[in-house]
Amino acid sequence: MEQTGSRKRKAPAIEGAAEGASSSRGSAAAAAGEGSPLPPKKQRLPALRRSLVPCLLGRAVGARGRAGSRGFEGRLRGYAVQKLPELLQERPLALGTLNKVFASQWLSTRQVVCGTKCNTLFVVDVQYGHITRIPLLQDRFPEPARAQPGCGIHAIELNPSKTLLATGGENPNSLAVYQLPTLDPVCLGDRQGHKDWIFAIAWLTDTVAVSGSRDGTVALWRLDPHVVRGSTAWHSDAGLPVYTHIRPRDVDPIPRSSTNPGNQKVRALAFSGKNQELGAVSLDGYFHLWKACSTLSRLQSVKLPYCRENVCLTYCDDLSLYAVGSQAHVSFLDPRQRQQNIRPMSSREGGTGVRSLSFYQHIITVGTGHGSLLFYDVRAQKFLEEKASVILDSSQEPTGRKLRLTCGRGWLNHDNQWVNYLGGMNEFPIALYTHCYNWPEMKLFVAGGPLPAGLHGNYAGLWS
Repeated sequence: MEQTGSRKRKAPAIEGAAEGASSSRGSAAAAAGEGSPLPPKKQRLPALRRSLVPCLLGRAVGARGRAGSRGFEGRLRGYAVQKLPELLQERPLALGTLNKVFASQWLSTRQVVCGTKCNTLFVVDVQYGHITRIPLLQDRFPEPARAQPGCGIHAIELNPSKTLLATGGENPNSLAVYQLPTLDPVCLGDRQGHKDWIFAIAWLTDTVAVSGSRDGTVALWRLDPHVVRGSTAWHSDAGLPVYTHIRPRDVDPIPRSSTNPGNQKVRALAFSGKNQELGAVSLDGYFHLWKACSTLSRLQSVKLPYCRENVCLTYCDDLSLYAVGSQAHVSFLDPRQRQQNIRPMSSREGGTGVRSLSFYQHIITVGTGHGSLLFYDVRAQKFLEEKASVILDSSQEPTGRKLRLTCGRGWLNHDNQWVNYLGGMNEFPIALYTHCYNWPEMKLFVAGGPLPAGLHGNYAGLWS
């Protein structure tokens, strides 16, 4: 089995990764006076939790241990999901001179891992703003110098148990896997894999992942459980961590469109654990579906209603629904319905595009290419609207204006490209390429950068 050493570094501690609390009660056997027992100790009230859902739950069903049913808690969480966006406030995060954050995932209550266009993998502490860079994994046999620069890191995904992280390597064609919470390297998929940049990753199980590339293929990778369990103990004679080099178990090309056979690049993936199906979006305007088990078995390909800039995809288990983001719309697909009952949603953001999507219950969050976040209720088929008051218990009617959270301007490198694109002006569109929720803490991390490809800059913010 081939192995490679990586540079030695101090891995960032993942705070809250193994949080737990235990308590024990003692009994008093002493007596006061004529053997009378001590008065019983006053029972301590439970510690306050800074979260909207426990607060509402306590108010609704009583704070002294009367937990509501799971169904009630689900309905309450759904109510909080609808109320949360209008309560969020932005706190900008400084990322220095990094260029365009394309991917992000929460690692703990304070730490988010991010990937950038400049091929940097880092962890940011959202409380203090500290940034820790993570070394990228290198191919066993480095390729000759490429004619064009790499695209950077477009995907970061955690496996279901949150023990492994999959992303791109130093070569953006390769799949890198790290152990959590230490971020030690486990393996690199650089043998007989993709021949072009990886744009999307999805985990099927704790040890099986799928990657999608702009070479027009999806690749299934199966990790050896023994390698995963023993990875943190492997070191070279020099004391450097060691990782293995793996090859995909299955590679399947997507069907070529008759209209544009050269543009069948895989842009986004989403996995349905309930149906064991993998969805993919290609830049030629098609949605593809596979049965995903030990191998990939293609089920169908569907022409999308909007074919320009289909760059993001998400799946909702509650509704068994895929959502695809395009230049100015979000289209909804249920593979089991011949006729789609949910009409596409128009972002109405001046054609700057839908750049990131996420589902939580029946609410979909939309990150646009114009620096704003929109929130759409799929069941009601309408956007969440602004209220005259942001007080949680307010009964005031909606104003009729679409609820829109506008992000800050971020940082822009004032170089020659800035002069050529904007003529030296400071107003420029910020694209929100990634966002991710930490629902237990009711926090939303949002990041991106300037929309024009030639501009160098970044944006990151914590909404809470």
